[in-house]
Amino acid sequence: MADIKKLNGRPKLIEGKRTKFINVRFTELEYREIADLEKELGISKTNLIRMRMLSDAKKAVINSRELIKYIDSAGAEMGRIGNNINQLAKHANTLRLKSALNPEVIRQFNILFEEYIRVQQQFEVSLRKIIRAMGV
Repeated sequence: MADIKKLNGRPKLIEGKRTKFINVRFTELEYREIADLEKELGISKTNLIRMRMLSDAKKAVINSRELIKYIDSAGAEMGRIGNNINQLAKHANTLRLKSALNPEVIRQFNILFEEYIRVQQQFEVSLRKIIRAMGV
């Protein structure tokens, strides 16, 4: 019975223990800004300041809910545009079968379709940049 080990809770940290303290003062406006970000992002003031000052300084602190809402609306809009393109292509095929398709309409459609493809590619590039900036 003499070899029973006493439990002391969580093991002591050897590396990564935060022992240094920095005292910082903010104006009332600055403090409110930090407090608002804390509520909006769901991150403690300490972690928010640490993220902005240290390793994640190049990463933007963003409201992910807001970002996802905008990305979702942009994606939905791209979907609606794609649906319109499909409807126009179907209508053009119907006119072509009746030999009533104007070559100018085809030319204009091709110009607009190329623009749509360019915008969609830019959208995808932007999404990849956002994902990289978020560190995902």
